[in-house]
Amino acid sequence: MEAEDLLERAESVLVASPSIDHWQRDRERIEAEELLAHALGHDFDFDDDISAATARRFDALIERRATGEPIPYIKGYAEFRGLKLTTKPGVFVPRDSTEFMVEQAVRRLARRPKPIVVDIASGGGTVALAIAHEVPRAEVFGTDIAEDAVKLARANARRLGVRATFVRGDLFKPLPKRIRGGVDAITLHPPYVAKGELGDLPDEIRRFEPVHTLSDRSVDGLGLVERTASASATWLRPGGWLIVEVSPDRSRGVASKFRAAGLTDVRSTKGGELKVTRVVLGRRPRD
Repeated sequence: MEAEDLLERAESVLVASPSIDHWQRDRERIEAEELLAHALGHDFDFDDDISAATARRFDALIERRATGEPIPYIKGYAEFRGLKLTTKPGVFVPRDSTEFMVEQAVRRLARRPKPIVVDIASGGGTVALAIAHEVPRAEVFGTDIAEDAVKLARANARRLGVRATFVRGDLFKPLPKRIRGGVDAITLHPPYVAKGELGDLPDEIRRFEPVHTLSDRSVDGLGLVERTASASATWLRPGGWLIVEVSPDRSRGVASKFRAAGLTDVRSTKGGELKVTRVVLGRRPRD
């Protein structure tokens, strides 16, 4: 069977799935092509003949995706700003949209000779490792409350040969005291789904990703953001930045939390491939 025929069949299966969030145009076709390349182990042309064995492997992958299982879990890895990150069920899935937050952080570290960076709720190390890779002179820390996430982040750092330190604990508590007041940038992709909205999430998120990576169970979903913003003045150096990624409908609320915590130069930026990612920034006032 030709690749194009396989893809058309797979696309129809994904389009019909009630477990996938069909928010992006042609998403199902894009995902089918990604999974076929994974089944083959290499790129392909649409008129390539696909062996029966490969077709069966591909169909099995499509069946898994149709249940809502995220593609990074199916493949066992995700590509993020040029890094191939190992992924595992139970740890938050890296999102392409988060690349925009890394871009914003790297831009603000460009002129700092030996910056210190802290990534809160680091998961498998996605943001921390990308920043450490692109700003190798930086000292980068990642914290997370989940032991399996910290273990995965450390494993990713070793495999990639990227220098970053990952520690388990709540927010800033596990960090060395020597960096208090000297951090140049704090990044956070928070669990911002409000407690009452968890049931509204699509199956591909609700059924496969841990609740603690989706929601802090606060009424507005911004409890972790508020705590981070409040503590940031203690950890940031004067002029240092707090950088938070949220959905568009949460950006005003996050900006309000920033201002209430005394941060200045608060702004909401829009970017990413689809121009929907919101990254809110604020900085500690200079003394």
